[in-house]
Amino acid sequence: MSRRVDRDVEIETRNVEERNDSSRVASTLIKYVAYLIIFFGFLYFLIKYVFPMF
Repeated sequence: MSRRVDRDVEIETRNVEERNDSSRVASTLIKYVAYLIIFFGFLYFLIKYVFPMF
């Protein structure tokens, strides 16, 4: 005798939405470009003015 068991199965659904907020991406890009400019400016200062003193 085969007995059928009914089970409650919960199906999990996920809705994945891509966020394309171009203004947020642009502001992050500007921030990191500014960090790079400051970093290379500091390196230039060290190489041009501080290292020749030694």
